[in-house]
Amino acid sequence: MIPRTMQEIRFRGAGGPEVIAVAEGPVPQPGPNQYLVKVAYAGVNRPDCLQRAGGYPPPPGAPDVPGLEISGHVVAAGEGAQMPVGAALCALVAGGGYAEYALVDAPLAMPVPQGLSLVEAAALPENVLTVYDNVVTRGRLSAGETFLVHGGTSGIGSIAIQMAKAWGARVFATARGPEKLAFCRELGADLAIDYTGPDYAAEVLEATNQQGVDVILDMVGGDYIGRNLRCLAVEGRLVQIAFLKGSKAEIDFRHLMIRRLTMTGSTLRPRSLALKAAIVSAVLREIWPLVERGAIRPRIDTVLPLAEARAAHERMESSAHRGKIMLAVAGG
Repeated sequence: MIPRTMQEIRFRGAGGPEVIAVAEGPVPQPGPNQYLVKVAYAGVNRPDCLQRAGGYPPPPGAPDVPGLEISGHVVAAGEGAQMPVGAALCALVAGGGYAEYALVDAPLAMPVPQGLSLVEAAALPENVLTVYDNVVTRGRLSAGETFLVHGGTSGIGSIAIQMAKAWGARVFATARGPEKLAFCRELGADLAIDYTGPDYAAEVLEATNQQGVDVILDMVGGDYIGRNLRCLAVEGRLVQIAFLKGSKAEIDFRHLMIRRLTMTGSTLRPRSLALKAAIVSAVLREIWPLVERGAIRPRIDTVLPLAEARAAHERMESSAHRGKIMLAVAGG
């Protein structure tokens, strides 16, 4: 039996974690080529915090309820959706993940990888799709190249380390403190750099005999942008996916010219369904086998009940986590 109403998370205006509230809302109805999924787990991501703060509004047509990735079971299907009722899946959603039920567009539904639990599966879609699209597609990382990711213990960072390593790259990561540096090395990083040190760029250049790295995935921005350009190799690529320290910086663009660098970046949520579906297809083809072999495995930091979404956001913004913060909705 599908109820008419459900528990969901809402934001009472823009602000800090204190604006998070549990509310009651209608259970959505699947349209053509959509599934209604009873949510088992939902991943917590930085964009959720940005949305809560008023800096990342949902795209047109997306739910106001936060949450960009889920796992669960199909309870109803719209016309054209092929998965049977009862099927387990994980999926990228444009919103609505912090709720007991969520709509999933059929092209974005992914089977739970063999050997993974539902909580692990829910930790994959947003991070794996983001890393694949930005590191492999936009960053053009190749085997034998050197890759640097900032924030190596985050959900994005932990997947990026593993994916780049599985791709055959030499992997560097930045983090803070001995425990987080050890976590990066455990994930496969060849070099873990404490970003609170004097200059991570100098350490990168020293480790590469002053040659620099080929690809950088950056979520920090601010003064990192100029330093990233300093430590890129000839024909190096900087891929920007967030700006925790701000989107403005004073940059010496001579590095861009002298070493023929490329600067690029992207967002995932506002893209069309067709573009997202293309990334999903590539990930199922190229990355899911690596997940099922154990070469890439989500690391779960904390699992909290849906009603404790505020605590989940507080932990996210403390940057104390190592791996994914998850919300348990119906459980597995």
